[in-house]
Amino acid sequence: MKKISRTIVNFFKAIVRFFDKCLITPITKFFVNIIDFFNNRGSKFEKILINRQSLVIISLIFALITFYAIDQKHISLIDNSAEVLYGQKVNVNYNEELYVVEGVPKEVDVTFVGRKMDVYLAKQYPLNGVTLDLTGYTPGSYSVGFKYEQKVPSVEYKVDPSTVNIRIYDKNSVNKEVSTDIIHKDNLDSKLNIEGIVLDRDNVIVKGASHRLEEVAVVKAIIDIDKMSNIKVGTIPMYEVPLIAYDAEGNKLDVEIVPSVVNASIKISSPSKEIPIKLMIEGELDGVAVKSLKSSVEKVTVYGNQETINTIESLPVSVDVTGVKENKTYEINLSKPTGIREISVKKITVKLEVGGIISRDIEGIPIDAINHDGYSVQVIGEQNRTVTVIVNGSEDVVKNIEPASIRAYVDLAGLSEGERLVEVKVEGDNSTVTYTPRVKEIRVKITKNK
Repeated sequence: MKKISRTIVNFFKAIVRFFDKCLITPITKFFVNIIDFFNNRGSKFEKILINRQSLVIISLIFALITFYAIDQKHISLIDNSAEVLYGQKVNVNYNEELYVVEGVPKEVDVTFVGRKMDVYLAKQYPLNGVTLDLTGYTPGSYSVGFKYEQKVPSVEYKVDPSTVNIRIYDKNSVNKEVSTDIIHKDNLDSKLNIEGIVLDRDNVIVKGASHRLEEVAVVKAIIDIDKMSNIKVGTIPMYEVPLIAYDAEGNKLDVEIVPSVVNASIKISSPSKEIPIKLMIEGELDGVAVKSLKSSVEKVTVYGNQETINTIESLPVSVDVTGVKENKTYEINLSKPTGIREISVKKITVKLEVGGIISRDIEGIPIDAINHDGYSVQVIGEQNRTVTVIVNGSEDVVKNIEPASIRAYVDLAGLSEGERLVEVKVEGDNSTVTYTPRVKEIRVKITKNK
């Protein structure tokens, strides 16, 4: 009995010595150092700390708090933990020269499970991705599990998904012609034009499963204007232009292209043409006529592709004079014609001067026939071969109108053989006056050429 009692007493003495050595004594030394710091300061706090009994009590309190924290697992480095690493790259091992593999995700998630300390350690190692080993597999369908190299044995690694259903095909190849596609073209200087693109090769080899190769409608070299620097007139080289295969609906296809890039030579030009501004009257004045209509700018330079520029002879600008009774000044924003990238002038000022209205008959204007290819046209009635045109406008303008500046015609588009009653139309060079034929219609005979 005495031995048992002595054993119990020794046990509790050992516990007391442990707490005294590991907790109370270190904490006491800590506060003694504080006492030295506050020595000779005469504060109430100093009197408390000088008292050894107070130090023992405070040390005991801190020891109990530390013990409670450990007991309640507030210090939890040994707790189990789980952490997910998202988007880990998948490495696939297979014979890339012979086969094509479909169904493999590009990324998976990896979960670390273990003690917090071990999980933290595992995260410090470089991650080389998850492996899908298909070495030795032949064409067919398989369910294969992922592999992940465990750097820290005490941590469990879980891959999501853990397995994947894949399909292996024989790799075939076809020859495809390469075309070009330009992106971000709107970012090109509006005065410049891409006149042509020459690639260093016209054909490439496309490899993949047979059913994928059948979907390939076109292979394009993607010319990105944003990747070109110091663009100016001349020939600019562009290296390693990426190639992309598309299906008939314009969707990208996951196939192998050999080579995957090409080099290009891009010819930059700046076609331009100076054309006159042609002022066009819209609407009707109120009791007056246009005496003069002048623009602050007579000509502008337009920029675009050469084919479009060749078709443009003037820049029509409409001036709305509806209800105007007196002189007026207009500020007009110029619009770019279709196919034109830039125009040298953006805004013009137009001055309208009005005056009294007069009319003048100009006789003997010959009547032409247009749009009658393959047919002969004969005007019925000698008097209908010419027409009198009434010109209305300002006196200063009307009196200077020349007969040669007026054109009269009939439009026979869509008409077949026989006698037809057709409308007489007139037009003139001066847009500030109105032209009206005295005879509105004439009769013609249309016959088919033999």
